[in-house]
Order: sequence, then C-alpha cells, then structure tokens
Amino acid sequence: MSLRFMKSFLALFIVSAFAVTGAPVYAEGSAADKETNVLAATTDEDGVNDPLERVNRAIFGFNEVVHESLLGPVANAYNRYVPQIVRTGVSNFLTNLSSPISIANNLLQGDVVAGFDLFVRLIVNSTVGIGGIANVVGGEPRSEDFGQTLGVWGMGEGFYLVLPIFGPSNPRDLVGKFIVDPYFDPFAHWVGNTGRDNVSYAKQGMSGIDEFAGVVDELRQIRKTSVDYYAAIRSLYRQKRKSEISNGEGLDLPPIPDLGYDLAPEDFNQPLAGATNRSQ
Repeated sequence: MSLRFMKSFLALFIVSAFAVTGAPVYAEGSAADKETNVLAATTDEDGVNDPLERVNRAIFGFNEVVHESLLGPVANAYNRYVPQIVRTGVSNFLTNLSSPISIANNLLQGDVVAGFDLFVRLIVNSTVGIGGIANVVGGEPRSEDFGQTLGVWGMGEGFYLVLPIFGPSNPRDLVGKFIVDPYFDPFAHWVGNTGRDNVSYAKQGMSGIDEFAGVVDELRQIRKTSVDYYAAIRSLYRQKRKSEISNGEGLDLPPIPDLGYDLAPEDFNQPLAGATNRSQ
C-alpha cells in the first residue's frame, strides 16, 4: 500500500466524518471582519472547536512517544553532527522541490505576481543553484498549499484534528495537503509513474527530519513552560494557519519556524517559547 493511498484514505475518512457531524465549513462574516477574526484569541471552549478532543489527545500522546523515542533523537543528532551548510542545502533543495505546489496555489488564489516570482525563483535556483541546493535568488519563499487556497476563498477550517505521525490539522487542510496538492507536484507524478516508492519514502523522511530538527528546541521549551502542552500546540497551529492564509497581513509575529505544527501563539501578546513580543 503506497503512502499516497494511505494519505488519501485517511483524508476521505475524516472528510466523511466531517460531513456527518455537520460542523461548519464556510467562514462567516464579511471581508472587513477577516482581520479581526485573524487576531481574535480563541481561548474559550467554543473557540477551540475540538469536538474530538479525547481521541485527538490519545493520538497526540502516541505522536509524543514517536517524537521522544525516534524523531527527537534523530533531529538532535542531525543538528549536532551535520554541518549547518549541509542542513541549509537540504532545506533549500526540499523547498525548491515543492515550489510547483506553491506556484499553482498562488495562481489559484489570484496572486499572479507571487506565482510568477516563485516560478522565476524555481528556474534560477534549479539551474544556477544546482537543483535548489543553493538559494541563489535569496530571501525566503512563501509556501502555499491548497488548504490555504480554500481558506482564501472563504472555506472555514472545520474542527481540529490530530493525525497520527503528521500531527495537527483540520478537514480543510487535510484535503488540501494530502489529496489536492499532490496533483500539483511534478515530483509526486514522476515517482508514481515510475514506481519509485522508495524515493518518495526517502523524500518524506528527509522532509520530516529537516522540519522537526528546525523546531525541536522550540517544542521542548513550549513543553516545559505550558500548563497544557496539547492545548498550546492546538492554539499555535490554528493561529499560524490563519496567519498564513492572510499572508501575515496585520500580524506582528515573532520568528516562527515552519513545521507540521506550524507554530504561532493564539494570543499574540503571549511570547512564543520565551521570545519577547516585538510590539513591546
């Protein structure tokens, strides 16, 4: 059974549950309310929108075991023994490899300029930058996925989910990242058409290590300072997704590493992992 099939099956199962529960899908309110909604803290029971909390916490606990016993030690070893220049090259290569997904979603969101800029970045870094290992263009490309595209066009996040291994999500992002985005990915098509599942697994594994290694210290700090680590991660994920959908407009966030957790504070006056708020 291929990894893509398992992801699609999981996504379809969750979407079916989503439809049965009748949870709200489309965001309410006018465009003028969007910035207010993005900045609003969701600390009350209604705002967290976590009807599957008991199941989610169980899965979260399982993921924590995986993190502590496998991903954590691997990430620590990766950060300790692999030179920074090599880690940067790996991160650049993986980001460049996923650029077609961001380009397609920028176009679907109606942002032609951003899509064109990413296309130029892809061409230059793929050639002069030796497959994207060197970020010749410079700067940090804006990552876009179909979950964000659905959010831009008014679809709400739905209820909060914790996926085994993959971590925090919701029905909208699950469909976007696991079902739709692979169709925009030339690498995924090449792997699927040539039967190179081992290459796909290697890429998935390397991406996971690269992402987790970038935030392992921040996660450890949040775990130490949070009264409820599960609630903190839930809050951070939901607000970061809102920030990404609005492209950070009107938000003053501290530096946030990109991970499956998509870290960001739910209360924007609250420091993240010991970082001070820049507005103070």
